[in-house]
Order: sequence, then C-alpha cells, then structure tokens
Amino acid sequence: MVQLVGSLRKELSDTLSTCKVLVVGAGGIGCELLKNLVLTGFKNIDVIDLDTIDVSNLNRQFLFQKKHVGKSKAQVAKESALQFCPTVNITAYHDTARNHVNRMCLAADIPLIESGSAGYLGQVTVIKKGLTECYECQPKPTQKTFPGCTIRNTPSEPIHCIVWAKYLFNQLFGEEDADQEVSPDTADPEAAWNPEDTATHATASDKDGDIKRVSTKEWARSTGYDPAKLFNKLFKDDIMYLLTMDKLWKTRKAPTPLDWQQLENSARPQEVSAGLGLKDQQVLGVWGLCQLFQLSVETLRSQLQEKGEGAELVWDKDDPPALDFVTAAANLRMHIFSMNMKSPFDVKSMAGNIIPAIATTNAVIAGLIVLEGLKVLSGELESCRTIFLNKCPNLRKKLLIPCVLDPPRASCYVCASQPEVTVKLNVHKTTVLSLQDRILKERFGMVAPDVQIEDGKGTILISSEEGETETNNSKILADFGIRNGSRLQVDDFLQDYALLVNVLHTEELERDVEFEVVGEAPDKAPPPQSTQEEVKNITNGNKDSAQPSTSFKAPEDAEDDDIMIVDSGEEEEEEEGASSSTAVTTSASKRKHSDAETGETSTKRPRTDQSSAAAATNDDDNDDDDIIALD
Repeated sequence: MVQLVGSLRKELSDTLSTCKVLVVGAGGIGCELLKNLVLTGFKNIDVIDLDTIDVSNLNRQFLFQKKHVGKSKAQVAKESALQFCPTVNITAYHDTARNHVNRMCLAADIPLIESGSAGYLGQVTVIKKGLTECYECQPKPTQKTFPGCTIRNTPSEPIHCIVWAKYLFNQLFGEEDADQEVSPDTADPEAAWNPEDTATHATASDKDGDIKRVSTKEWARSTGYDPAKLFNKLFKDDIMYLLTMDKLWKTRKAPTPLDWQQLENSARPQEVSAGLGLKDQQVLGVWGLCQLFQLSVETLRSQLQEKGEGAELVWDKDDPPALDFVTAAANLRMHIFSMNMKSPFDVKSMAGNIIPAIATTNAVIAGLIVLEGLKVLSGELESCRTIFLNKCPNLRKKLLIPCVLDPPRASCYVCASQPEVTVKLNVHKTTVLSLQDRILKERFGMVAPDVQIEDGKGTILISSEEGETETNNSKILADFGIRNGSRLQVDDFLQDYALLVNVLHTEELERDVEFEVVGEAPDKAPPPQSTQEEVKNITNGNKDSAQPSTSFKAPEDAEDDDIMIVDSGEEEEEEEGASSSTAVTTSASKRKHSDAETGETSTKRPRTDQSSAAAATNDDDNDDDDIIALD
C-alpha cells in the first residue's frame, strides 16, 4: 500500500480519513485527481462518469490501458486507483451529473473547488457561498458560429471549409438538417443577383448535379454514391454556379473549379506536398485528396449498406473513414478558394474542437485541487486562491499565478440574495414552451421550473407537475396578459433555486434571435489595491497568507466545512452546437486582478466553460466532512 504518512498534522489526517469525496469525471484531470486523493489519505471516494474509454485517452489518462478500451471510465478508474491503496472505499457510478452543481452547492452551502485545463493553460479556484463569485457570476463564452452564406458561398478560413465538410457528411451519410445545407446559397444578401438572368451562365457537366429537385442524400443514392459524380457536383458544378454570382467576387479572389477527369489525366505518381513525418501530419496534394475522397466515400457507402435501408451514420472524429472524408472534402474546398491546406491532424483538431490535452498540465492542476481542498478542510478559507497555470513565465519568472478570490457579483442571477434578471423578447411571438425550454432550461440551466405570473391573481403559467399546464405550451405569452414590464416568479424545486424574470417586450430583435438577456455582463469596478503591508508571500496551506477580499475566518467552535471540489476537466473533447462545429474557450472580456504575491495587477483569464458537473447532498445525521470533486 502506498500512501503519504507524516506529511499532514494529525487533526487534518483524521479529517481526511472520515470525510467523503465525490469525483465527477474520470478523464485527464480526474485520473490524476483520484490518484492524488487516494495517496493523500482520503478514505471514502465516489467517482462518477458517463463516458467510456477511447484509445485516444490512453496517452494521458494513465489509469487506463489498451485492454480497457470500451469500458466505463468510472469503473476502471476505481479498480486502478485501488491498486495504490486497497483499503480505500471507492464507489463507481457509470452515470452523468447535472450541470446545476453550482446551484446545488449554493443551496447546501458547500464550498466548491472548480478547475479546468486547456492545453498548457489551467486554473483552480474556490467557490464559497456569500464570499466568492459563484460559477455563474461571470457569463460563459458563447459558441462561435458562422453565417450560412459564408459556409456555403464565401469561405475565407480553413475552419469554414471544415464546417462545410462536416455538414456535407451529414447531408450524404447522416441525419439531414436543413440548417446544414452545403449547396450555393442563392439568398445570400451580399450577392443581390437575379438567378433568372444568370442561370444560363452556369454550365453543369452532368444533370445529376442539379440537386434542387431532390435532397442531397437522395441524389447521391441515385448515383450509387459514385465518387466521381459527387466530386464534380461539389467541386466543379457548384463552384461554377457560385462564379455566376459575380457580385461576390468583386472584392474577393474567385474560386477555381476542379474537374475529376482532368485531375486524373494529369495526376502524378506521388502527391504529397509536405511532410516527411507522421502520416497524420502530412498534407496531400490535390490528386492525393481526390483518391482519399474516393476511398472514404466507398467505405462510408459500404457502411450504410451494411446498416440497411434508412440507416444513418454519425460523425465521429475518431472514425477513420469519417475523418478521411472530412479531411479530403475540406482540403479540396480550401484549394478551390486559395487557402493553405491542412493535415489530417489539424483537421481532426479543428473539426472536433480539440485543444490538445497536456498530461503535465492535468497533473499540476490535480495537485492544486487537493492543496486548495486541504485549506478548506483546515478552516483556512482566508488562504484560498484562484491559481492560474500559464504557458510562459510572467515577468517574475513564475508559471503559477495566485490571485485573490473575487466577491460575489451583485447582479448575478444565481447567487445574489434576490436573483433577478431582465429578458427582452416579443410577447406576441414567444410561446410558453419556448419560455420553458429555450429560456429557463437552456439559457438559465433550470431542470423543472414552475412559473407564476405576478398579476395579482397568482396565475400559474408553467408547472413542473406533469400534465398540469401542458395545454399552455403552444400559446403565446400575450395570451396570458404578459406585456412589457410583467414579472414572472420562477422556482426550481430540484435546485432550490428561485429567479425573478422581468419581461421587456420588443419587436426589434435581430433575425433568428428569440430573446436577449439584458445587462448580462455589466462592467465591474476593479478591486481596491492592497497596501504592501497587507500583501505577503503566499505558500499553499500557509496561515500567514495574504487575506483576499473574501477573507473568512471560521469560529473556533464551528464544525468543519463540507466541500465540493469541482474539476471542470481538460478542454479536449468535442463540443458541437446546432449552428456550428467550432467553439471558443476564451471570453471577450478580461478583468484586472491583484496578484496575491506582488499586489500587481494582472489579466485574469476567465474560467473555461464546461458542461460536466455534479450534485451533492448533505446527510444531516452525519457530521463528517463531505468533499465533491468534479472533472
């Protein structure tokens, strides 16, 4: 049995042996964290993860081996961690935790330790009700999307072509989505052309190329998924059609169509234009991409046939034929629009929104999680910090930057004493179902909201009880007397969360925008600068650390705090949205914070947004400390 002995004082060591820990997520950070918890002396650990082990996890998630591929991460992580210390009580759950963990912790008054990593960057922070910002105090970065006309008509970046290629995969082999059309967009407002006047200019090589008559998938089936016909339709006929929309090319370089037969006749034996290293880092030449396109189409066609009539394939970045198809199609389109082509490795990273995970980053972050947890268990919240791991040293040649914890944001719609928010919408168009699903559940993260109109009559608009208000779903808000200035009292019993929604009626929302949250990210005044005497050098667990603005000293006779350690995990998994396959992980707004060591202001990176989370319950009959860790 391997375990730390003698490094912790007896009181803290006894606390670790009796407290409870929930680790949500057994991925990159989760594996490191589980190992750290076991070796530090934690005896009662629950681990939960819905994911299964993929071969791509094995380079950094060291609790897993090749023989474990396809098995539950939580279960295998438990079995592997027990080899470090067989006497630890670990329970594994192959399940998911809801992303309302922040609100559950606020309701139970359990501190959170939240963390995450993205490549070489990482952060750890402590969240305590009433003393620090909660997880939702700062708005999370929204997913980056691209206009449909850019994807279909005027791509200018490789990511545009990769998004187009993924749309094409679904149109040909997967579930067709009208919002993921790949043919030229004749409604492009920038083109402002008359199709009747210029249609004669487009010369298609094959009538099968005209897919206006049928869906893309139906037309492809009618050709037997012939690679040459697909190629000429996508990379010749559609491009020639785009060229007739001449207004698009007055200030842009026009695309150059490709012809399968011409390329085949002029093909060279060796078509690798760059890269003598690993295969997935080589960039193929145009005819090499044509061959890759042909092979991937034939393979995907066979997979469809094996599945039977009406079958659909699902895009998976780890499926070689699917990745080959997107790599070939995207690069061919990049070549047509005069862009530098990308290697399969680059395409996979961009198509899957992957930030390469760094094992050492995860190890550092997991260690910091435990150190911050020890501070909380010791009743030393005043010494807790938000700690950032940077890629390059700062001016003081340090990679780890501790910052004082921010106080709660007064306007936060989650942790404020009376949460309140204003939503701008059109009461004559917004339905009750849209209010429930799009606004309350999707935007504000509620699970089972109950909504009452403050109209003097206590009208129940939405009930979480099944069948009580379902007849209201298709009605618009105006049908219930909701107008500009109306107030809705919303309660989510499952999260012990209440929110007052002020309705701001407008008929001037942008196209395809259903609602807006008003005053979502107000400017925040910078924290007061500490004097040099107040700022002392800080070491993890040192009681002489500088006190942050959220300094809190537990009474001597107070019971030990329960804790939830939140590990947001490494940012390396695919996160696809309905409109786009790319997302950003940094916020447009940055804030200045005081370095806990120097008192100097520095830019504090916002926390990365992750959907992984867990819910905690506190057993009133058990005075043991509870810790919950999330990956």
